[in-house]
Amino acid sequence: MAAGRERRAEAETFTARLKKQWHRARTGVRRSAVDYFRGDGSDWVALAGLLLMIPLIAATTLVDPVWCSPTVLVLPIVAGGLLLRPSSLLGLYAAAATALIVESVKLGPYTEGPSRVTPGTVLVVAACGFFGLLIAQFRSRVGVPWRRGGTMLFDLRERIRVQSKLPKLPLGWHREMALRPAGGQSFSGDFVVAARTNGGRTLEVVLTDVSGKGMDAGSRALLLSGAFGGLLGSLPPHAFLPAANGYLLRQDWDEGFATSIHLVLDLESGDYELYSAGHPPGLQLSAGSGRWEEKAAEGPLLGVYEGAQFDSVKGSLRPGDVLMLFTDGLVETSDRDIVEGIDRLTGEADRYVAGGFHGAAWHLIEAVAKDVNDDRALLLISREGPTALAAR
Repeated sequence: MAAGRERRAEAETFTARLKKQWHRARTGVRRSAVDYFRGDGSDWVALAGLLLMIPLIAATTLVDPVWCSPTVLVLPIVAGGLLLRPSSLLGLYAAAATALIVESVKLGPYTEGPSRVTPGTVLVVAACGFFGLLIAQFRSRVGVPWRRGGTMLFDLRERIRVQSKLPKLPLGWHREMALRPAGGQSFSGDFVVAARTNGGRTLEVVLTDVSGKGMDAGSRALLLSGAFGGLLGSLPPHAFLPAANGYLLRQDWDEGFATSIHLVLDLESGDYELYSAGHPPGLQLSAGSGRWEEKAAEGPLLGVYEGAQFDSVKGSLRPGDVLMLFTDGLVETSDRDIVEGIDRLTGEADRYVAGGFHGAAWHLIEAVAKDVNDDRALLLISREGPTALAAR
């Protein structure tokens, strides 16, 4: 019996050891795959695969050069430019050059028939190799492999989109936001950060327009949106724009200015304050008179000079009133000044008074500034009247 127990113990120990080794091997393979996807791992697997492709392509060319011409060697070269590091890419190029020489010798001079290695073939393969090496060097310098480049851009775009979401408002309030980057791009220099503070009673919204447009301003907009989101709610409302101004000055960007408008809205009383840093004025629709009134606060651009002062303008949203905030791309173009643009915007906005401005933000951008080559953003906040509440 003692001998049987020893054999079972040995078997259990062997099985346990085998499972541990299998788990370690599987974990190592998974880590290597993740590192390779992120660009941190070795590229020897891709290099080995591409090196095996070259003699296979060369052999096929020698057998049937009509269907597999010598220029097919550009395929592993292009793939290597996307997958390999510059040092590994040079080894691949040496193998491709050797294969090209062997093909030239075996097939004979190009003057004796078609489907031979011609000077044009050599130039095409060399040009593809040159551009592949440039791409690999740029990728190596940036530190982002092609496998992660698109993922990172998508992640940046999603972060901007998530940070621009407006919080839910209590019954009786409606809000919506529309962003339209310049040139149909995915990145915009306009962004919004918002939060409910003071126990949820106060809504604070900051609409910012970073200098530049599209992709050029997207990276700075992402950085500023994160910083502004951290400042919002952590400081008293009157201290937000001075802190944002100081942050922008510390970045020391060549093109580092921005305009911004900061709304502080009491969701119980409807009273609000607007702070502006060189931003276009807000517009308030009074349900009683049916007229739009400009709400222009005083303040310089962000990131221009230290010690800037930002004075607020106060107002109140009664049931049926609407407050509209926007960036200059919506109302100002090279052939239209801001006054004319605001008149056109309010004229289009009057069409949505009866419907309560639900879904109006996107349509207003379409109607007023559809083909403008600038970033455009529009924020609508309305306090619903008794009729709209009853209908809901």
